[in-house]
Amino acid sequence: MRASETNHDPEALALQALAWTLAEPTRAARLLDVTGLTPADLRTRAGDPAVLSAALGFLEAHEPDLIACAAGLGVSPAAIVAAHGALET
Repeated sequence: MRASETNHDPEALALQALAWTLAEPTRAARLLDVTGLTPADLRTRAGDPAVLSAALGFLEAHEPDLIACAAGLGVSPAAIVAAHGALET
């Protein structure tokens, strides 16, 4: 059964998505290349809404990763997109 599509904490979901993204080295390297973040940025600013928003934007820009991440986290892709929108405001 799919997790509820409401009441997702955007920052918590973004941290989970970031961890999912970093779990695969090729995808992690692509995140760094696309966003301009550095490993030091991720270590020191992982909870920063701007970094979390960049990570979700990275997923949103590549549908296969967005869908795979959502499946891995047990949420819909729309929940990740909504979290991204919430962090951008």
